[in-house]
Amino acid sequence: MHAGEILIPLIVFASIFAVIYVFLNTRNKERMAMIEKGADASLFATKKKSFRNITLKIGMLAVGIGVGILMGSILDSYTTIDEEVAYPSMIFLFGGLFLVGNAFIEKKEQTDD
Repeated sequence: MHAGEILIPLIVFASIFAVIYVFLNTRNKERMAMIEKGADASLFATKKKSFRNITLKIGMLAVGIGVGILMGSILDSYTTIDEEVAYPSMIFLFGGLFLVGNAFIEKKEQTDD
């Protein structure tokens, strides 16, 4: 076993840990400085994220990927486009289109509330 096989994963994880540590430490110092200057602590309250539409988002992405695979197969069969281009391009295209459609649905639901 080479030293690189051990060192590279260790360096990657140490780098990720260092970035997270510096981010959290800096954010804490910034917040403490703002509180010392008289800022209201309620500014730092985080809004709870709503996961009520996560199944819709995942479902629409799955349908988009399925349609993309189908369209990639059609492109591969009936055109001169290579398989290596047809499948990934259609998967990303339709997966993205369905996620954009999901964003419009979520926006409409928010305005209706």
